[in-house]
Amino acid sequence: MLKPPENILTVQNMSVEFPTLSGVVTAVRNVSFSVGREKVGIIGESGSGKSTVGRAIMRLQPPQAVVKADRLQFEDINLLTAPEEQMLSVRGRRISMILQDPKYSLNPVMTVGEQIAETVILHERVSRKEARQRTLAMLERVNIRDPQRVFDLYPHEVSGGMGQRIMISMMLIASPSLIIADEPTSALDVTVRQQVLSILDDLVTERNLGLIFISHDLNLVRSFCDRVIIMYAGRVVETIAAADLDDAQHPYTRGLLNALPSLDHPRDRLEVLRRDPAWLEN
Repeated sequence: MLKPPENILTVQNMSVEFPTLSGVVTAVRNVSFSVGREKVGIIGESGSGKSTVGRAIMRLQPPQAVVKADRLQFEDINLLTAPEEQMLSVRGRRISMILQDPKYSLNPVMTVGEQIAETVILHERVSRKEARQRTLAMLERVNIRDPQRVFDLYPHEVSGGMGQRIMISMMLIASPSLIIADEPTSALDVTVRQQVLSILDDLVTERNLGLIFISHDLNLVRSFCDRVIIMYAGRVVETIAAADLDDAQHPYTRGLLNALPSLDHPRDRLEVLRRDPAWLEN
């Protein structure tokens, strides 16, 4: 497995279990990876466990969930044993999570400006005046025209693309070391998606952050990320540099690649991914 220098996050043999009426369901099994000052993509089908991995790192699982790991280290913090009081200061300030749809992530009864400013007030104890100034500067940084007007808008008054930029502003205003972006562009059209990705890319490079980019879009991850982690049924089956994705060896990764349409090599019929039960054991 490729390991970048200066790891921000180290995950070793992490499993996530959920008790149900019919027994324990293991959603993530023995997952290991590390993240440095880079963009790491996690891809896989729906139900592969990629979002569960992101939420487990943030300690945002339901109370009944059981997270186990040999090591779950973020900078100087052991995420397995850190008390909840410490995690409250980690979330948003040192690790931020950009969720898929801002319509369901933003508070509908607060203006977007108040919600972004609240992050600074909560984590850095600054005055409301300073928080407002920093919020306006951050809105401008993510290419929102007329930040003064947008500050006073409610979530239902903004478009999907603007809502996602607002979410990025909220997650980055406290200058975290690590961002977890869970399908941040799947609800956007192609043009707006590229604008949002460009903003996110610039901010990650400018601030020297680590980024975990969770997606099901192979082509997007290939062009945007530095490394790619491929998950299947709660397991990591392959880790590879994004530029070398076409040279992937695991049959699951090959199957995903072969199922993609190509303008350069058009085919009458795309391949159907055939799953092998042995993948669950190896």
